[in-house]
Amino acid sequence: MRLSGRVALVTGGGAGLGKGIALEMAKEGADVAIADIDESRAQQTAKEVRQEGRRAAAICADVSRRGDVDRMVGETINALGTVDILVNNAGISRGKPFLELDDDSWDIVLNTNLKSVFMASQTVARYWVAQGKKGKIVNISSVDEIMPYPFNPHYNASKAGIHIMTESIALALAPHQININSIGPGIHESEMTRPTLNNPKWQAGVPVKIPLGRVGTAADVGKAAVFLASSDADYITGATLYVDGGHRFAAHAQVMKMFSAG
Repeated sequence: MRLSGRVALVTGGGAGLGKGIALEMAKEGADVAIADIDESRAQQTAKEVRQEGRRAAAICADVSRRGDVDRMVGETINALGTVDILVNNAGISRGKPFLELDDDSWDIVLNTNLKSVFMASQTVARYWVAQGKKGKIVNISSVDEIMPYPFNPHYNASKAGIHIMTESIALALAPHQININSIGPGIHESEMTRPTLNNPKWQAGVPVKIPLGRVGTAADVGKAAVFLASSDADYITGATLYVDGGHRFAAHAQVMKMFSAG
């Protein structure tokens, strides 16, 4: 098992991609701390991690708040002995057209999606440097970091920020042998996306929207996170791995379909 003996902290691990990441890491031998703003969801994921034979801790935290972030890291260390892997997964999307976007919506999305990555990465990295310890950080971004939408500029900005911040932090932490990379998921099954994915009109367009012809799963992202957190990725830092079935090429795929139809 690639993560045997390691301790992972996964933010937003109570549901969706975060839960999938936590479970895949447990299957690969990691003990996992699950942080989520919804404590009951964190407890459920922790229960499933234990069913994989691993230790788990459930932590209620609002990652947009510095005090919660510092406490989250401290509770992980107290419960599981250390932290070797940080997965910055927590995120929200509150779509609003640009002309209707208000300051509060901007702030909550940027603070939850981007500022949290800065704070958690800094807190964990300071711990590692003080301990003389190597570590792995995996940030969950999105293909939306390179695919703009007029109804979600604040979400686009937060994910694009993760992309460049990952590269910047990689340079800062490389002398300490700390790796930081990001994953750019495309369209994946989750509670949030299920209503859209169940729409027949949307389903009919999947072959055009996603060249590989299917929607992704949390396990797809989880397996990518395991790779980046493992020793297999020791010589990779500052990189973004897109797990999107080719969705970022959707516009090109539509053009190709027009030519093939003609």
